[in-house]
Amino acid sequence: MATRIRRNPDDAKRMILEAASRLLASGGPAAVQVRAVATEIGVTDAAINHHFGTRDQLLEALLRFGGATLRAELHAVLETWNEGPVDPAGLVQALHRLYAGGYAELALALNRSGWRDSRSGMLNEVVDRLYARARQECAAAGRKSPSRKDIQLTVAALHQAMVMEPLFGDEFRRSAGLEATASDPMIDWWIRTLRATVAGSR
Repeated sequence: MATRIRRNPDDAKRMILEAASRLLASGGPAAVQVRAVATEIGVTDAAINHHFGTRDQLLEALLRFGGATLRAELHAVLETWNEGPVDPAGLVQALHRLYAGGYAELALALNRSGWRDSRSGMLNEVVDRLYARARQECAAAGRKSPSRKDIQLTVAALHQAMVMEPLFGDEFRRSAGLEATASDPMIDWWIRTLRATVAGSR
């Protein structure tokens, strides 16, 4: 008989959410079923339900897990800004990676079911850092700095675009006569746009 491994609740929840995240990335929200998650990590359905209750509660926890993952990635991006120039490429790529990994579809599915996240400000520190650097660099170069509102609007539009990209990006590109599957030029365009916003104007 196999020896049962006892894990503390936090470790068990993380293991379950990591498995659910892998299923989400490979098959979308429909693939995140209690039995599939249990099979993925070799536990019973009851073990999943013990930690998360219903499948809907598991999906909500998974979305929060994605948000925590993104915050950790954003923190790592901000750390690189401490050591060198502020380059928004890491920010754009972190957002793109998360939502391309199934989280865009999950957020939409939960939104359609009536779930709402009341928290806000996940990108506030990013806005603050970009604004501070824009003011500093524009003052040194004799350019007009963008307003904080300009930075906020650009970052919000970027966030919205990265959420929409895995869901409707191909269709949006086709509507403008672009190659449907060419997402890389869109990502590059957002990097250039954010750089241009931070650079200010003459």
